[in-house]
Amino acid sequence: MKITTIILAAGKGTRMCSELPKILHKIANRPLLQHVYDMSSDLENNTIKIVIGHGAELVTEALSHLEADWIEQKQQLGTGHAVQQTSDQIADSDTVLILYGDVPLLKLTTVKLLINNVNDRSLALLTVNLADPSGYGRIIRNDAGQVTKIIEEKDATPDQKKINEVNTGIMAVQGKQLKKWLSRLNNSNAQGEYYLTDVIEMAVADQINIVTSWPETEDEVLGVNNRMQLSYLERIYQQEQANSLMARGVTLRDPMRFDQRGTLESLGQDIEIDINVILEGRNSIGSHVKIGANTTIKNSIIGDNVEILANCIIEDATIGQGSKIGPFARLRPESVLANDVHIGNFVEIKKSSVASGSKINHLSYIGDTTVGSKVNIGAGTITCNYDGANKFRTVIEDGAFIGSDSQLVAPVRIGKNATIGAGSTITKDSPENQLTLSRAKQISLAGWQRPVKKET
Repeated sequence: MKITTIILAAGKGTRMCSELPKILHKIANRPLLQHVYDMSSDLENNTIKIVIGHGAELVTEALSHLEADWIEQKQQLGTGHAVQQTSDQIADSDTVLILYGDVPLLKLTTVKLLINNVNDRSLALLTVNLADPSGYGRIIRNDAGQVTKIIEEKDATPDQKKINEVNTGIMAVQGKQLKKWLSRLNNSNAQGEYYLTDVIEMAVADQINIVTSWPETEDEVLGVNNRMQLSYLERIYQQEQANSLMARGVTLRDPMRFDQRGTLESLGQDIEIDINVILEGRNSIGSHVKIGANTTIKNSIIGDNVEILANCIIEDATIGQGSKIGPFARLRPESVLANDVHIGNFVEIKKSSVASGSKINHLSYIGDTTVGSKVNIGAGTITCNYDGANKFRTVIEDGAFIGSDSQLVAPVRIGKNATIGAGSTITKDSPENQLTLSRAKQISLAGWQRPVKKET
């Protein structure tokens, strides 16, 4: 079966009150349209066509990486008109799946069930029963329970408005049939638009069976029209991610205060995650890892038995097993820590490697640096790696001890087992196994008087 998926994404989204096209607003840090695309791209033998309109340039620029055919609907004259823009690109034998760019939580299993109901004598329609069907087109059935048409709310009678089964807009149909019905659409309705839903009545007239199916939950088919709905679906999505992790053995101290905005490429056992943790991008987390509250981890690899204390930010970093990070530590891109490394409070590491057993425990900045094994870097140490134009590298060899409040001015090398005296500014290489320090002579002035405030 060859599938052609049409994603309708041309709407402005006026109620979002935003300059950004609605489909570029994000859930879990991915645009709404990206969610729909990613789900549909998992269908085999599928070609994806995206109909865009409002903010077309912004959309194609933001999502240029999508492998899809972009089709512009220059005038937004309704859903039927949007699908008409694709007619000349649909083969008669295709199974055409119609989705919406602002319905981000639709599941692949639901779509596959829908597609399996399509043949040359049937059209597959996804419907849902809502306690409050306001705003949705109602499903009209005859006495035998067969779908006869869909009536939009603005065109519905008071009795029809009482119907709880509504149209999701999501359907699948054979290409040849769809093109025939699209050519017959007219805009004789309250809105003056070309409704895609009118093809249902045409299909019934052509004795095509309307086969309905339903999503597991109504949340799957909810669209986003305003910021409140966006927020609601964000929480639904995050609850699903949390439930999935807990089913895989992760302890979440409060699933309602956890966000996963990406994928976990590997996951160990006995992981504990405290509140307000955010996982972004692609991460891997080993076994027996503890992650403290208010921590953000992005595109990083966390080894076994790592403990990350509260309020840390870790981005594009690798942390070896048995290491301890934080609290209030920041690992910036290209930070690579070996096993059993300690990075303490208010320490920032950038584009540096730290070998096994080394400790940087307090109030330090280590940038563009190679740190050897079993190095101890004291509080307040700074690698001065930038001269205002260029960056230079610092090398600290195995076993070195850097005293507190030291500045290492790159390029510079601290030798093996060297000791740097506290309060030193090091501008030249320091020999191994020696103490190196630079301090001004300390003096005390007898008879010196502290200034006092003048009386006014």
